Amino acid sequence: MAAAPPRIFSPTRRAAARARMLALQQAADAPRYLLADMIEDVLERLAFLRVSPRRALIIGDHTGKLAKSLEGADVTSAEPAEGFDEESPLPGGDYDLIASLGTLDTVNDLPGALIHLRQALSPGGLMIASLPGAGSLPMLRAAMLAADGDRPAPRLHPQIDVRAGGQLLQRAGFADPVVDSRPLDVGFRSFSRLVADLRAQGLGNVLASPGPALTRHMLDAAEAAFFGPARERRAVEHFEILTLSGWKKD
Repeated sequence: MAAAPPRIFSPTRRAAARARMLALQQAADAPRYLLADMIEDVLERLAFLRVSPRRALIIGDHTGKLAKSLEGADVTSAEPAEGFDEESPLPGGDYDLIASLGTLDTVNDLPGALIHLRQALSPGGLMIASLPGAGSLPMLRAAMLAADGDRPAPRLHPQIDVRAGGQLLQRAGFADPVVDSRPLDVGFRSFSRLVADLRAQGLGNVLASPGPALTRHMLDAAEAAFFGPARERRAVEHFEILTLSGWKKD
């Protein structure tokens, strides 16, 4: 009997964070730059590969933009906040395309989730998964270390790099796996705006053991470290968008 995967993330906290994201996204000026980047990338890949799916499963796109762009396709949309579970066998199956946008970085059994995605594809079907990867949020990580001082606490999620992504695709049995990452830099004029943007895009802390809450003094230390000696009080945070893609053998 296989050992259970380690419990890094809390499914309850994850669902709550996604539900809060959906509520915050109702605002007209809600930040959507991470999802927008992922959707644009998926559409570019489909155009390059000349893939026109008949049936598609889209996970994590609360805007519906990707589904609307797949003209002529029978599209099923899924959202973890509404009960969709990537770590269980997927209902329906026989999809020509599965696109997962910004959700697989917080599942405890990522190899198992990828296997379920592959099994839900029809022969010759394509899976594309985008998620924040290793190298994301370096300034926030440094700020959290400064806030915690001599007793660092678990506050940011572990992240996957390109090499690990390739190994995961091979382990899950995808044919012709491709893994790459691309940068996305965003400027901020306040530390609180960064935190608000992350929450509004579903990137809050969902660790099973998230560490103690930050005090006012710790928040002040984090903000000071985030901006450093910058006179203009503007910091540029960095995201690395990791994309995994592979096919189900025909």
